Amino acid sequence: MVIAASNAQLNKQIEEVRKAFTDLSWHQILQQCLNKLLLIILTIILFTFILWIGRLTINHLFMESNKHQLLKNSNRLATIRALTLNIYRYTCYFFFLYALLSEIGVPVGTLIAGAGIFSIALGLGAQGFVSDLVNGFFILLEQQLDVGDVVEVDQIKGTVTALGIRTTKVTSADGTLNYIPNRNITIVRNFSRNDMVANVDIHIAPSAVISEVAATVRAVNQKLVATTPELRDQPVIVGPVTIGTQLAFRVTITVANGSQSQVASKFLAAYLQALHAKNIPLSWEGEHHNEH
Repeated sequence: MVIAASNAQLNKQIEEVRKAFTDLSWHQILQQCLNKLLLIILTIILFTFILWIGRLTINHLFMESNKHQLLKNSNRLATIRALTLNIYRYTCYFFFLYALLSEIGVPVGTLIAGAGIFSIALGLGAQGFVSDLVNGFFILLEQQLDVGDVVEVDQIKGTVTALGIRTTKVTSADGTLNYIPNRNITIVRNFSRNDMVANVDIHIAPSAVISEVAATVRAVNQKLVATTPELRDQPVIVGPVTIGTQLAFRVTITVANGSQSQVASKFLAAYLQALHAKNIPLSWEGEHHNEH
């Protein structure tokens, strides 16, 4: 009797399941799925258009600002433009995700309100993100970096190509693109704010007559000063110095930031050519130089 009752109950449940499955309106379900899919596609198209038109508007506004020179520093203008685009893009992504979840039927508000332990874990995990935002804000406020500046951050040297709300992009001289979280930017060496000083070291032999070397350097300086607009001051002759175990004759030049390597190379080449012409002996490393 017990077995028969159990079988009857099981058969009844199977019959109910079969009936529920048979009574489903597959046409209606398919229609709802198609409606949802169409709504999602329209949402994607709408937010893509909003993102595109917003970028176009922001770029146009900053181009007009550049024409009217509202900000004299073009690097500063490029920095604010890049940051504005980043904030706009993240805002669009947030509302797009919210709209997408709502269309699918996910109760976003209920999930956020009742997340509980998940919210706490998410908050702890987002500490780094918040740190990036805060540090990025102060970097922008204090004008530590601007797009186009040549900087060194944590032994990474290069040109700032983008300053975002979470990361800063620095392109090295070899083309490497470095993504640096803003919270890791603690000490910044900015080579684009002030005039730079470069040391031009001429490696000379110990037998060289220092007075002849100095006279030759002065003559070269007189010729090059008029043809080097990057110079910010007259070259300063320091004189003989030792670099390791090598004897060198040092000249210090002050130039506009970003041009120190080219100008130092130009001066060194002229010095070497003039010294060779006067047969002033150079050391074995005379063809090499150190720039500081």
